[in-house]
Amino acid sequence: MRAFILLVCLIGPLGLSAPSLGRAGTSDFSLDFSVHTLSSGVPGNTALIVGGIQGDEPGGFNAAALIATHYKILSGRVIVVPNLNFPSIVRRSRGIYGDMNRKFDRLKETDPERQTIDRIKSMILDPQVDFILNLHDGSGFYTPAYEGPQRHPDRWGQSIIIDQAAMPPGKKEHLFTDLARVAGLCAQSVNTRLIDPSHAVYVKNTHTARCNREMAKTLTFFALKHEKPAFGIEASKSFLTPVRVYYHLLAIEAFFNRAGIKFERGFVLTRTGIQMAMDQGIALSMGGRRVLLFAENIRNRINFIPMEKKQSPEFYVNHPLLTLVASGKVYSLFHGNRRLARLIPQYFEYDFGLEGIEMIVDGQTRSVAFGSRIPVKERFLVKHIPEHRVNIIGFSKQGQANESGFVVRKHNFTRRFSLDRAGEIFRVEVYKGDKFNGMVLVDFRDMEKPFKLAGLENDYRDGENAGR
Repeated sequence: MRAFILLVCLIGPLGLSAPSLGRAGTSDFSLDFSVHTLSSGVPGNTALIVGGIQGDEPGGFNAAALIATHYKILSGRVIVVPNLNFPSIVRRSRGIYGDMNRKFDRLKETDPERQTIDRIKSMILDPQVDFILNLHDGSGFYTPAYEGPQRHPDRWGQSIIIDQAAMPPGKKEHLFTDLARVAGLCAQSVNTRLIDPSHAVYVKNTHTARCNREMAKTLTFFALKHEKPAFGIEASKSFLTPVRVYYHLLAIEAFFNRAGIKFERGFVLTRTGIQMAMDQGIALSMGGRRVLLFAENIRNRINFIPMEKKQSPEFYVNHPLLTLVASGKVYSLFHGNRRLARLIPQYFEYDFGLEGIEMIVDGQTRSVAFGSRIPVKERFLVKHIPEHRVNIIGFSKQGQANESGFVVRKHNFTRRFSLDRAGEIFRVEVYKGDKFNGMVLVDFRDMEKPFKLAGLENDYRDGENAGR
C-alpha cells in the first residue's frame, strides 16, 4: 500500500475547465489524514481545528472541511485537519480500532493508530499553535438541569466542552486563560443565531482532572496538560448534517472573533448555503489526470470507466473528504461517510501521445485538454483526429464507430448514459486502436441554476450514541 500524499487543497470556481487537484494516493485502504494550512501573511494567533476523530460524526468533519476549502483567513493562521480518522469516516464507525479520542493518555506501541496519534500530538504541541478546537456531534441536547430524556446534563449535543474552568498555572501567558468565560462568550454568540430557541448552546465543564477518567484520555485534556487551551464543540446528532455544520461554523467563527482571526467565508451561512458548499464542484481525476469525474449529483453506478492496465489507480481530489476505495473489482467513490457512486472499471493500455482534442462548441473553436470539462449551451462537434477514434458516451450514429465530425446536441444523447442524475454531463473518450488516450466532459448544465446534491438522502439521525 502507498499512503496518500498531501499536495495542496484548493476549490476553484465552477467555471474552471478542470478542478484544482489536491490529495493523491492509491485506492488501497491507506487513508491518511490531510493537513490544510490557511495563512494570511498577517501576524496573529493560530488555531488548530480537528474534525473526524470519531468517524460517525459528519457534522464535525464536514464543518472542518468547509473551513479548509471555503474560508480565506485575513489575519492570523488556521490549521485544519478535517479527516483525522479517515478509515472510520468512510466506514461510518465511531472507531474501527476503538475510540481514537480515548488514546491520548496511554497507548500501546502496537496500536494501529499509533502513528496518527503521534502526528496529531506533535501538531498540538507546535509552539505556534495558540488554541485547539475539536469538533464532535453529540447525543441529544446538553442542559444544566434535567428537562427530559433528550435534554439533561448527561447529554452532549449543543455544547461547548471545557475540561476545567481555567488554564492551569504555567510558565507562559495564554490567549484563552479563562476557559469558562471564553466558552461562555462563544456560546452566547451562537445563541444569537439559533434556527430554533430549543437549539440553545451551553458550556459543559467535565471537571476532567477532578474525577473524569474517560475524559482524561481525550485530545483536549492532552492539550490542556501541555498548556494549550482546547475546547470541544458538540452539535446535536438530532439534526441532519447541514444543521450540525451550521452550529459548528457559528461556534468556530465565534472563537475566531475572540482570537482576533479575521476571515472571509465563500458561501452564505444558511442550511441551503451549507448544502451547496459541501458538494458543489467536488471532483476526482485519475489516469494521469486524463479521466475526470464531477461528483455532485453523480449517478450511483458508473460503468466502463477507462482505467490503466496493471496499475492500482492513482487519483487526485479537490476536497479533503473525497476519496476512492477499492472493494473487490469495483471502486467506491466516497464523500466523507457517503458513498456517492460505484465505479466499474474497464482496463486499457494508455497512449499518452495526445494531450487533448479540438472541438467546435456553440460555434467557437476550442482546444480542450484531456481530464477537463467544457461547458456547452447548445451543441458541440469533435474535430477528426487521424488514426484515432472518438466515442461520445450516450450518443450513437448508426454504422459509425468513430463519432468525430458530428454535431451533437443534448437531445441526441440517451440520458441514462450521463455522468450525473440530471442528464447534463456526458463523457467524450478518445482511443488509438485498442489504447485509451483520454476523456473530456461536456457539461450542458445551466450554471445559473442551483445544483442538486448527491447522497444527501443517505444522511441519518442518531440521538442515542455517546458524545465525546
